[in-house]
Amino acid sequence: GAGCALLLQVAHPTVAAGVEEHSNFQRDPWGRLVRTLDFTYTMVYGGPAAAARMGARLRAAHERIRGHRADGSPYHALEVEAYAWVHATLAAAIVASHARFGRPLDEDERVRFWREWLAMGRLLGIRPGELPAEWPAFRAYFERMVRERLQHTHAVDEVVRSLERPPPPPVPALERFPLLWAPGRVGGGHLLRLTTVGLLPAALRRRFGLRWTRADAWELTAVGSALRATTPLLPGSLRNTGPGYMRWRERAGVRLR
Repeated sequence: GAGCALLLQVAHPTVAAGVEEHSNFQRDPWGRLVRTLDFTYTMVYGGPAAAARMGARLRAAHERIRGHRADGSPYHALEVEAYAWVHATLAAAIVASHARFGRPLDEDERVRFWREWLAMGRLLGIRPGELPAEWPAFRAYFERMVRERLQHTHAVDEVVRSLERPPPPPVPALERFPLLWAPGRVGGGHLLRLTTVGLLPAALRRRFGLRWTRADAWELTAVGSALRATTPLLPGSLRNTGPGYMRWRERAGVRLR
């Protein structure tokens, strides 16, 4: 669901402007992915003190992101609506991904998840009232943002192109023999586009001009069925990658907790 969350984010005009002027997503997508995983896993598994430090560090980094949109109007990454929207998109993508590819969360689980997500948002500086306090109200808020605030920005097109043709990860063998990445670029790009576009609200697919056919819908359903069937067969370390990721980063010399 990460691609869907990213598209929802860069469809907001403030986020789009910040990404176009300040992000290195296109030049270093794999580095950006690792930094995102560092943030996510630290917030969930690093313990209260590490999560508080990570949240403060992330907000401080956004303090420096400011500039002017194409129409000359100023923007700042800590604008309340835009900053809270990024946090909200991750929650929406997680719930949608569970429904499509895993075990759907029931209503009680969604309510609990959203309350916990809001608590994590406090560590990022998202204050009470900046996002709906309850899950049913969040659904109405999300639909209103999609309907009234999200736009077909230049950053949307850039993200779609990057997902469709992912560059090779910084692995020595692939740097020496770039043709080895051809299957990953084609197959991975197809899968990323399928899951990203398939999780988007239909209204946004039309607004962004993204092709979506009946065959795409069938293929996405097949992917979801395959994942639901195989996930229970995986070892626990792959069903829940967080603790293993934290240990791997520590061995790499990165102190996350």
